[in-house]
Amino acid sequence: MDERGHNMYHCDEREFQLNFSGWPTNIINIEIPSIRGFGAYPSATEIAEVNLSSIECGLPTQLSFSAREISDGTFFKAIEDYDPDIKRILHQLKTLYHDDPVLNPLTPWDRPPLKNIFCIYGTDLKTEVGYYFAPSGKPYPDNWIITDVIYEIEGSLFSRSGNLVEGNPGASSGDETVPYHSLSWCKNWLGPKVNITRAPQSEHDGSDVQVELNVEHHHEEDILPNMTRLPRVKYITYYEDSESIPGKRTAVWEIDKANHRNIVRSPVLMRELWLQIWHDIHPDATSKFVTKAKRGPLRDEDCYWDYGKARCAWAEYCEYRYLFGDVHLGQSCRLKNSSANLLSHYL
Repeated sequence: MDERGHNMYHCDEREFQLNFSGWPTNIINIEIPSIRGFGAYPSATEIAEVNLSSIECGLPTQLSFSAREISDGTFFKAIEDYDPDIKRILHQLKTLYHDDPVLNPLTPWDRPPLKNIFCIYGTDLKTEVGYYFAPSGKPYPDNWIITDVIYEIEGSLFSRSGNLVEGNPGASSGDETVPYHSLSWCKNWLGPKVNITRAPQSEHDGSDVQVELNVEHHHEEDILPNMTRLPRVKYITYYEDSESIPGKRTAVWEIDKANHRNIVRSPVLMRELWLQIWHDIHPDATSKFVTKAKRGPLRDEDCYWDYGKARCAWAEYCEYRYLFGDVHLGQSCRLKNSSANLLSHYL
């Protein structure tokens, strides 16, 4: 380990660093040439003229950098001699981030001064959290190549090559694009008392809904509900606080297996958002958040034919009612009552 606390790889020895700045692992692991003074990628002739005894084992040095060391510029300064674009990047880091009172990554990202905040994201998908780089031998801008990738997936860390990676994996993983550590940061905006509900994403009668009320939440710590999961069932976990921060309402929704790019097209998300908005504008609403007790069909399109029972599913809500133009049994399954009557259950 060097004087700055970086991991250094010499020959076959590897010194493991436990401090990842709260991240599951070091974000960047990079091989840099051990020779300075004639550019990052000298020719074979230039290498032959150098006294190789000055190179430890004749191998490049590998440094590892945590999230903090990338945010504060330590990583970029460490490779400044090996990349001609680093001076521009350091200038951008300072002017666009460090000097910005909102975007500065070195200061806490506090709850925005808004009355209502809903933070919604997907979880439990394979997501990149770390990278291994090495010199490519090519001129800029192709001077670095990725030699390996570290992924988080449901509480474990794996490399692209299939090896288990040591680190601090979270209880969940990200949405295939953004790591869970970043997505779940908005849980810090919840107050000291949080209500947690876990419910199936599909329509349900409430039998598999789990609720924990007034769960203690410590600032800058994740909240891990003591709840079970049935196999092959996708859930939404709601973290809701409308009491412990006076005058403000904060909610975090974690949607199992929701992809980052496709979440806005998720029928489940659209249903939940629509119900919450309808609840908020209804004059008879008595609770701060829409109930999660059950989710029944709300439109004719939500009714379908149950071939096992030879009838329309959700018999309490749906009935078989053929209309001219229906081409299969499912199209003839329609709501018994109007949507207005069904929505009264969600106040």
